[in-house]
Amino acid sequence: MVNIGIIGVGLVGSELISQLSAHISQNGTPTFKVIALMNSTKQLLGNSSYSSLTLSSWKNDLSAKGTTSNLNSFINYLSEAPTPSIVIDNTSSQEIADSYPLFIEKGLHIVTPNKKAFSSDLKLYKEIREKAAEKRRFIYHESTVGAGLPVLSTLTDLIRTKDKIIKIEGIFSGTLSYIFNEFSKLDGEKKKFSEIVKIARENGYTEPDPRDDLNGLDVARKVVILSRLTGKDLSLDTLPVENIVPESLRTLDSATEFMASLTQYDEYFQKLNTTANNDQQVLRYIGVIDPIGDKSEVKLVSLSSSHPFAALKGSDNIISFTTERFPSPLIIQGAGAGAAVTAFGIFSDLFKISDRTLF
Repeated sequence: MVNIGIIGVGLVGSELISQLSAHISQNGTPTFKVIALMNSTKQLLGNSSYSSLTLSSWKNDLSAKGTTSNLNSFINYLSEAPTPSIVIDNTSSQEIADSYPLFIEKGLHIVTPNKKAFSSDLKLYKEIREKAAEKRRFIYHESTVGAGLPVLSTLTDLIRTKDKIIKIEGIFSGTLSYIFNEFSKLDGEKKKFSEIVKIARENGYTEPDPRDDLNGLDVARKVVILSRLTGKDLSLDTLPVENIVPESLRTLDSATEFMASLTQYDEYFQKLNTTANNDQQVLRYIGVIDPIGDKSEVKLVSLSSSHPFAALKGSDNIISFTTERFPSPLIIQGAGAGAAVTAFGIFSDLFKISDRTLF
């Protein structure tokens, strides 16, 4: 049986615990045992015999019985367990990502949707990869790109089987997918750009400040992650990223002020849309990974109505792999955001590790 310690029990973490609880209750001999939980203020560790926490009451137990969060004691507890342990980092914390080499040094495997360790400092990324190989620990992060979609595993399989990656293109942001699917379409009701951003924000599709989506950084991180997997030392500071937040609105003090001011740029975005539509094209915000020409980028483009990306609906992601074996691109499409599918991606990574450590 594999022990699990979960850091971050918010939306995704809570959903993961629910999925784990259902799995454990449905299996006579469960694969996983949750022995530690941590949020930003409290942690709950099992007893000295490393028995499973009671998942049906974990929220109350963490609140009532939890002690002050301490990452070192949390990691030490997991590392001293008699059977393999996996730490799941459900946060977006750079500080925790910086600690991954320590986790590995302590003998822990890692599963995470946290993009910071794989898209920020290149030195940290290489240290994690090298230390994992040295210590023979497994690091899985499928949910860093496309939530539960099999994006990283597909790319890994293509690379391992020595296929030549020519280009990867995708709509990697569920938020920007929704905004431009609604804004730029050839038929149906037309809405102003600011109105669609407002609806997306009210429905929880955007970050609290939509500029954190519109600046392209989230897409850029995913492009860096994929590019590094192809063997390219791409970094955020060298990747061309088109920030579609109007320049005069980037330094406004609050999201409320930004939303109120965005209406001033409706005409600008409408002109872009009209120009595209007049040519039977639509606007889409895409990321491009170009390992051959070294021209990876993140940008707003106009695509023909016959392009696979043009038919996307809702907040779905779509990723296209063009390779030597797949000159007609291999396409993965589906929900690329949301607690249920992100937790699914994490859960599937847990099985990959347990399959490799128990058998």
